[in-house]
Amino acid sequence: MKQSEAFLFTVAQGEIEIQPASLAETAIVAAILREAAGWLEQRGMPLWQASAFEPDHLMPDVADGQYLLARWYGLPAGVFKYQREDPLIWPDALPGEAAYVHRVAIRRSYAGSELSAVLLQAAAAHARREGCRYLRLDCESSRPRLRAIYERCGFLYHSDYIACPYHGYQLPL
Repeated sequence: MKQSEAFLFTVAQGEIEIQPASLAETAIVAAILREAAGWLEQRGMPLWQASAFEPDHLMPDVADGQYLLARWYGLPAGVFKYQREDPLIWPDALPGEAAYVHRVAIRRSYAGSELSAVLLQAAAAHARREGCRYLRLDCESSRPRLRAIYERCGFLYHSDYIACPYHGYQLPL
């Protein structure tokens, strides 16, 4: 995604702008991901290692335009990673048929705002612009609440990942 491309969404609480994070925003992306990882850890549902979200680790993917940052009223509110291929989880995918979303995270102050759904809508809109037939993601099969969020957003169960207990989901575009 080009740095200048942005998605604007209007929700009851105002306008949300989503665009690729700049290198200068790498620390913001890292902070949002660490906040989400810490919250999940505190609730006894660890998903990510917060140490994986050091700015130096994220910088190559941010530079490549893979992290999109959501701003609500100009303030950083959420983030997700967008990729055009995911051979680890989707090894049999046809090239170009799908885009893949990972690490959807929002700041705790936006919990309950449906911001995660807006992030997924932005990822789907971007995938449509790129001519993809699907937007895909994966999640641990032991997380029914997370799976329910994806299903409410229109994602359909696709398959299980053999190497670990993950479900693959896809959204037809």
